[in-house]
Amino acid sequence: MEPNRQLNNFLEPYDKEIQKLTLQLRDYITGLVPEANELIWDNYNAVAIAYSKSEKLKDAFCHLAVYSGHVNFGFNRGAELTKTDIKLKGTGKLIRHISVKEFDTFPKQEIEKMIWEAVGISESLNTELIQSNSNPRSIVMSVSARKIRPKKKDN
Repeated sequence: MEPNRQLNNFLEPYDKEIQKLTLQLRDYITGLVPEANELIWDNYNAVAIAYSKSEKLKDAFCHLAVYSGHVNFGFNRGAELTKTDIKLKGTGKLIRHISVKEFDTFPKQEIEKMIWEAVGISESLNTELIQSNSNPRSIVMSVSARKIRPKKKDN
């Protein structure tokens, strides 16, 4: 699935390394779960991208949150994951994440197991998701008028 054409515009204020990292993580997720929709929010304090087998955030299994110095790779029901040796951050009821600064050191194999468990949790909560989505889409869900963004750096 090609990213929504607006995604690159949303990422433009971030330095080139964060843009590249975001797209690498995006490709990693869509490569593992190609039937997932990509739901994009250009929010006040971050660009957020959720991956769901429906077009609803409540069905999302993982997400990315883009910040000036790192990208959070999160699980929407991360507190419920059991197949991990990775210490996830977060104190809320459900969401957990890791901060990623470089794709080369991103724990791909461990995260893959967690993604598949997260997809399974999502499907168990909405059994309609078990059916394959043959037409995944990259959808801009909202764009905030006001934003906190990093100042553009020369790269």
